[in-house]
Amino acid sequence: MASAFQGEKPMLRLQQIINMSVGFFGIQFGWDLQRANMGRIYEGMGANADEVPLLFLAAPLTGLLVQPVVGYLSDRTWHPRWGRRRPYFMIGALISSIALIFMPHSSALWMAAGLLWVLDVFGNVAMEPFRAFVTDQLPDSQINRGFVMQSLMIGLGGSIASALPWLMKNVFDLSNTAPKGIIPENVRWSFYLGAFFFLAGVLYTVFSTREYPPSDPDLFKKQKAEKGGFLHGVTEIASALVNMPSRMGWVSLVQFFTWPGLFLMWFYYTTAVAVNVFHGKDANDPVYAAGADFGSLTLSFYSVVTFLFALVLPSIADRWGRALTHTVCLLAGAAGLVSVNFIGGIPTIDLGFTIGNVSVPLLIESKHWLFASMVGVGIAWASILSMPYAMLSGVLPKDKVGIYMGIFNFFIVLPEIVASLGFGWLMREVLGNDRLAALTVGGSLMVVAALICFLFIKEKK
Repeated sequence: MASAFQGEKPMLRLQQIINMSVGFFGIQFGWDLQRANMGRIYEGMGANADEVPLLFLAAPLTGLLVQPVVGYLSDRTWHPRWGRRRPYFMIGALISSIALIFMPHSSALWMAAGLLWVLDVFGNVAMEPFRAFVTDQLPDSQINRGFVMQSLMIGLGGSIASALPWLMKNVFDLSNTAPKGIIPENVRWSFYLGAFFFLAGVLYTVFSTREYPPSDPDLFKKQKAEKGGFLHGVTEIASALVNMPSRMGWVSLVQFFTWPGLFLMWFYYTTAVAVNVFHGKDANDPVYAAGADFGSLTLSFYSVVTFLFALVLPSIADRWGRALTHTVCLLAGAAGLVSVNFIGGIPTIDLGFTIGNVSVPLLIESKHWLFASMVGVGIAWASILSMPYAMLSGVLPKDKVGIYMGIFNFFIVLPEIVASLGFGWLMREVLGNDRLAALTVGGSLMVVAALICFLFIKEKK
């Protein structure tokens, strides 16, 4: 996956790899805020559980078009000061941050869904070139570490973002309940902070990194001068899709079965904790609010696990190979999602003890086992963010990395579209609006993805 902009790329120092990855900290801050809170926001505005998937539909439909187009355009962009990918980072981060500021002021479902659409579209504008950015800047021997550094930043950003509503309630004493149609104060301030970190993280990368100029200026000028404009871009994207390398086809299929499990978790996990574990009645119930806050806190824990596991993931992948590593990690994630079903029935365990005349109370309630479930999810997430992209290393045409990264993201967006269109009916007619059953379906699909990865993706030693 060599860059069209540089034939012989030098090894980068650790600080340089960190600088080019900090932007992902900001981007993930925005993603995890909406993933942890949008289901809660929708239900607080009166949406039923079976209506939530459809409210997420506009964003992936647009992303299906945005991602490859941004990849195509960034392949053909060069500015002496701003480079190739960085202009897209800046534009996407600026508009996404504005959407984050306005989201807590949504007064109706259509407004919240519309702002989520804007946030997802421009989040993708910022994020999609970041994958190609790694392959532009790093030699193949550092590809694993480049993507894993992104996983570290994603884990760090996600852990803070997901915990913010809980922190705002328990540390800053902001209210976590509100009348129907109003977003609670702790969620509102979390989105304000998210806007700041999103923009600040991306700007840090933009101003602390440089990009290599074209190594073949004649090829670059030819690309920019190609006639046909948008139609030519559509034709080239379609051609790349039809002629994708076989390795990319199998990895894409793994992605297609992996991501529904993640989407179903983001759709339903927080509200499942509120209803099935805490036994809250609805979004106006203080018990429900406490459960939703705790669910967000445990989501932040899986991001912490992601951050820590990413430190050892390169060594594991170097020893086991990328495909086997990814298989095992996906199975860990599946186990984590399915195990949530059994949390509510676990009795409280009293591990209190006495030292001299001092009693030390230590109660492990059923809700605390959610942290154990999130360990598996965090391990899977670290691998999902890095190994599929690393498995493509060396198989993509060097002058079309941006396009192919955009196409590769089809297989993230398409499962979300399928889930948004079809899972509402499944929840209503088959699963009885049981949020825990939705998580079980997601875990089962991750098992399918793991089997495909293990059986069909072969790597040379």
